[in-house]
Amino acid sequence: MAKRSLSLLAAAVFLIAGCGSGGGDDGKDRAAGDAPEGFPVTLTNCGVKTTYERPPKRAVTLNQHVTEILLALGLEKSMVGTAFLDDEILPEYAEAYRGIEVISDEYPSFENILAAEPDFAYGGFSSAFDEKEGRGREALAKAGVNSYVNVEECPPGPMSMELIETELRTLGKVFGVPDRADREIEKVRTALKDVEEKLGDTEPVEVFVYDSGDKTAFTAGGAGIGNEMIEQAGGQNVFADLDKQFGDVSFEQVAERAPEAIVIYDYGDTSVAQKKKFLLANPALKDVPAIKNERFAVLPLSSTVLGVRVPAGVDGLARQLHPARFR
Repeated sequence: MAKRSLSLLAAAVFLIAGCGSGGGDDGKDRAAGDAPEGFPVTLTNCGVKTTYERPPKRAVTLNQHVTEILLALGLEKSMVGTAFLDDEILPEYAEAYRGIEVISDEYPSFENILAAEPDFAYGGFSSAFDEKEGRGREALAKAGVNSYVNVEECPPGPMSMELIETELRTLGKVFGVPDRADREIEKVRTALKDVEEKLGDTEPVEVFVYDSGDKTAFTAGGAGIGNEMIEQAGGQNVFADLDKQFGDVSFEQVAERAPEAIVIYDYGDTSVAQKKKFLLANPALKDVPAIKNERFAVLPLSSTVLGVRVPAGVDGLARQLHPARFR
């Protein structure tokens, strides 16, 4: 995977208006001049202020985790295009997903986006709206397309699990389905609570995340949801002091911090087995406890970004770090 654009923009998502109860779940058409219940909704997202007079009807999603967020909210009939998957869509959303056009294997061009005639574009990473590639948010707005980027790309401070709730609640308001958002939020809370109860007061495991890299290691820092997932799963990220979602560190730095376990992010053309082989053969790491004990855990990359896979990712990682707690 090419290193993603991970710029941390200054503004958090916050709702300015549209704080009514919200409607939309009844699916009834309204007269063209009537604003649906709960609208207009005005919000500022990563510094871009947008007012929605009514729910989007032709949404395009530009990364897997945001595609699955809209599918989790039951919005497949309001989606006209998707792009850029890292894994197979979750089985529970597969049937709904099959009815949506895939407009590009990776990021589509500005022209490809407009060809779908969308009224809303939802990006998982800031790179989805790369100005240099011609698909910046301002250019989309001029073409009549509102845009929104996942809140992980513009956190106001340390990342927390509450931002998953923020993302779901915000999209629920934008699309006029707040009740569906509330149901998904309750699922997230229940799943994370279950892991917390199973772990109890277990001692955290010192963890190093290996995403990729041979000269240096591309790892998870403290500013992304991946770091929060590690903590929720009973671990401690040895590079939590890296004030980024992701960043490069030397293998000598990894050795100095002596992690007890290594979490491998699984994606792309390099297999987990190949990554393990590389790490085990790296002379700089020969004295690291995780290497000596060959203690590895694996997470799909699609579980490590802010979306509906996070609770299952936390559960899976906790089971690998603390198997005795889940027998």
